[in-house]
Amino acid sequence: MTLTIVKNATCTFCGCVCDDIELHADEIRIVETKRACSLGESWFKNHTAEHLYPDALIDGHPATVDDAVEAAADYLLNANMPLVYGMSNITCEAQREAVALAELIGGVVDSHTSL
Repeated sequence: MTLTIVKNATCTFCGCVCDDIELHADEIRIVETKRACSLGESWFKNHTAEHLYPDALIDGHPATVDDAVEAAADYLLNANMPLVYGMSNITCEAQREAVALAELIGGVVDSHTSL
């Protein structure tokens, strides 16, 4: 197997957005992380490069990404107060876009902290 090294990888797991992480990956998995905290190491090592699923599903059936985006847009536009939830493991810029989307579709925003 070929070992690939990625320098200056960015981890978005906890929100600190550490950007000096070095990742060592074989053809399937990340096998070593350097300069990642225990949360980042677990996050990177539990994600794989394996392509186990189709790029998109609609009602459980394989679909193109374009068709899935169109279906998602239809669901959101026809929903009654759709919930935009989570966002604890994404960047501030992504959170801003999620809030803008919620406003556009008449949705509500919540985070895991409300539990």
